[in-house]
Amino acid sequence: MAEPTRRQPDDPASARLWGGRFRGDLDPTIAAFTTSLPFDRRLYRADILGSIAHATMLGRCGIVPADDAAAMVRGLREILSEIDAGLLAIEGAEDIHTFVEATLRRRIGDAASRLHTARSRNDQVATDLRYYLKTEIVKVVGRVVALEQVLLALAEGHPSVIVPGYTHLQRAQPVLLAHHLLAYLWMLHRDAGRLRDVFARTDALPLGAAALAGTSYPIDRELVASLLGFAGVIPNSLDAVADRDFAVEFTAAVAVLMAHLSRLAAEIVLWSTTEFGFVDLADSISTGSSIMPQKKNPDAAELIRGKASRVTGDLVTLLSMLRGLPLAYNSDMQEDKEAVFDAVDTAHASLQAMGLVLHGIRFNGERIAAHLRGGLMGATELADALATRGMPFREAHELVGRIVLYAQDRGRELWELTPDEYRQFNALLADGAELATPAGAVANKRSAGGTAPARVAEQLSAARTAVTETLSWLAALPAPPVERETAAAEPGPAPGR
Repeated sequence: MAEPTRRQPDDPASARLWGGRFRGDLDPTIAAFTTSLPFDRRLYRADILGSIAHATMLGRCGIVPADDAAAMVRGLREILSEIDAGLLAIEGAEDIHTFVEATLRRRIGDAASRLHTARSRNDQVATDLRYYLKTEIVKVVGRVVALEQVLLALAEGHPSVIVPGYTHLQRAQPVLLAHHLLAYLWMLHRDAGRLRDVFARTDALPLGAAALAGTSYPIDRELVASLLGFAGVIPNSLDAVADRDFAVEFTAAVAVLMAHLSRLAAEIVLWSTTEFGFVDLADSISTGSSIMPQKKNPDAAELIRGKASRVTGDLVTLLSMLRGLPLAYNSDMQEDKEAVFDAVDTAHASLQAMGLVLHGIRFNGERIAAHLRGGLMGATELADALATRGMPFREAHELVGRIVLYAQDRGRELWELTPDEYRQFNALLADGAELATPAGAVANKRSAGGTAPARVAEQLSAARTAVTETLSWLAALPAPPVERETAAAEPGPAPGR
């Protein structure tokens, strides 16, 4: 039997983290098909910091010589610094793990061959993705709370503006504009809460599970978790490498967030139409038509609305990919990253764009006031007044329906009918005109969470507290020790760089 060809360290095939039992090179088409570097390159920071923590642990536990561990840490920090500075291109490898290790080997020699001791790419990539997502969750929460602050400022800036409230896109009951805006703030606050929940379940270390069964080396997983800022370690090695619940949960949370942004965007699109005219959008956030000179289009809002479907697709991709996978790792799971990355990018871009849209929005008080006419939106107040004065509500509903027809036939608003006209229907409604005004209807909604001014003032106070609580959570998150130590070890820029 012919002896297998021994590859030299500089051979392209030697850059792979496997190959000793293979006689030939991988077919180029299969190599291109299986490579993940085009997309997992964005995990470089998580991968290198994870390797620094791993190498540190190997040295402290006496698994590799202390000098080799120190050389690996120095070399990895140098690689990270050069990539960050744009001085080192990520290319020419099967995946980000292979690139980092091959680059380290070229820098420090044989000591780099010890880096992969007591780990597998299976637990390594799971660690990379969790570390990366923790960072991105914090950034997304920061953008969410920033958008909450914009909504809060808009609500505080329009405390007495009344707008039509809609059901079925038909005018229903008047509400304060601040109340309407705060509805979206509370949606976003729940989104921030969901993302924080995902952060807590992402905050567990897979490294040390190795390929699937753990390792025979005397490793210290808790030390690695501490260095990387993880709250603890995943207790089951099979689950550690096979789990992607955290990725599904993150994408699901972002899908709900995008649904909320899409609803807000749809309302902005509607309100900016000539038919509504509730808002004017700044030129800086609008676009024109290539054929119609008069057009001013809310493209940014429309794109936010459309991009929500992308993240829904990302979520379906992840759920479909995981469904039916046997334990433990399978290459199908390589497909998780592009879906997660797309959800991350879409969330960041959409939140940023929505912030600009809201900063550039102006409410048109005259057009809003004009839309308070014509909908007979005080009818519910009349029915409620009759019910509180002793008439069964269903009977009151029927009577007010006749009053609505009476006003419609005469082209008048309910608040324009005279006391005598109301008495013709029922003496209990002599004050019906006052009850039916937009201001009167709003003032009567004093139930908890209602649109009465006093209740909205309470809601504004609660919203400020909620925003502060999220900001406090963000401020309390410490930088992982490996980040702090790496930053402290980096030299200053070279002269002329």
